[in-house]
Parts: sequence; structure tokens; C-alpha cells
Amino acid sequence: MSVNALFPGTFDPPTNGHVDLIQRGSKLFEHLTVAILTNPIKNPLFTVEERVEMLTEATQSIDNVSVATFEGLTVDFARQLGATALLRGIRAISDYEHEFQMALMNRRLAPEIETVFLQPAGRYSFISSRMLKEVFSFGGDVTGLVPPSVLKRLRGRIWTS
Repeated sequence: MSVNALFPGTFDPPTNGHVDLIQRGSKLFEHLTVAILTNPIKNPLFTVEERVEMLTEATQSIDNVSVATFEGLTVDFARQLGATALLRGIRAISDYEHEFQMALMNRRLAPEIETVFLQPAGRYSFISSRMLKEVFSFGGDVTGLVPPSVLKRLRGRIWTS
């Protein structure tokens, strides 16, 4: 039985924790679509197009991974793709509470789609895009926490906040 999965998120910016989950998820599923949710409410640092480029660069060596964008409900997009699994990362108990609620709602909306939780490698378990942007904005070194192409884009970004 082949299983296609969807890994949804905002990925603003993609971190090495995201890439770790993508690499590991690509070994579990026949095809993994990394899907960037278009959500302007989150006030993203990078445009959707930039995030697509960064994720495409970071996953170019993984044959069964593609990058897409979507709006609306994750389960609706998963159905459009024929995905029967959602991949979600969990770093800590606080993530689990939120992700568990979301998984239960998704199950109610689409009982045919399963949610699979993966923990990132320990060295990435503390990284979140929000924290990374905050540390970087105050001059902190985030080398090794994001792919090199993402670090280059961060360094080229003019902070206006």
C-alpha cells in the first residue's frame, strides 16, 4: 500500500528541524508534499514565494518530496493531493497539546486521513521559526539551525521591526 503524506506549515523560515522531519518523513511515505499555508495573519518575514524557494533548495536532493502552497483547511488540500497522512512535528509537551487538538479536529473533518507525529532530532528539538527570527533580529548567531541558503537570506534581510 502506498501512502502519500502532507507536511503542512508556515515554514517562516524553514529550519534544520523542518528539514530533519522532511528527510525522515520521506523515508516513511511514498511521496511527501511539504505545503506552505498562506496565512497573512501571521505577519510572515518571508513571502510565500521565498519560502517555496528555500524549501525547494533544502529538499532538492530528496526525490520523493515536493513543495506546494495552499489556503484553507489542511484536510481539504490533503484530499486534493490524495494524501492519506499528515506529518506533524512535536518538539515539546506544549506542541503536543496544540497538535493533539488539531489532529482530533482533522480526524473529525476527514476520518480517512491519519496524523503522524515525529520528533525532530534532539539537536533541533528546541528550534522554532518564531524563536529563530527573534534571536536573529537581536544579532544572535543562528548558524547550524537553518540550511545555508536560509541563513544567507536571513543575513540579506533588512530588519524593520
